[in-house]
Amino acid sequence: MNNKIGWSVCVSIVLFLLSNTVFAAGDAVAGKEKSTVCTSCHGVNGEGIESKTKIAGLSIGKFSAAMQAYKKGERDHAMMQMFAKKLNDQDIEDLAAYYATK
Repeated sequence: MNNKIGWSVCVSIVLFLLSNTVFAAGDAVAGKEKSTVCTSCHGVNGEGIESKTKIAGLSIGKFSAAMQAYKKGERDHAMMQMFAKKLNDQDIEDLAAYYATK
């Protein structure tokens, strides 16, 4: 009997974690709409302009981690920190989804 309860709890936890992942997933279409402010430095599709960083093709994890670091002031770049602080977690996930498709 304890084995069945343990298994049920384990399955419930996994399903809960998966459901949170679905809700946290970014929307690339929404990300494209939110990306207009990024284009002046990173290009229309995130390809980078002159010495500015290319963000097109970054994985969702790398993009999100970088933006969270800018937002928290852990990554040093005054302009990026200013922009990142205006973004909520969903904005960051949407932008990450968009640039990952480029």
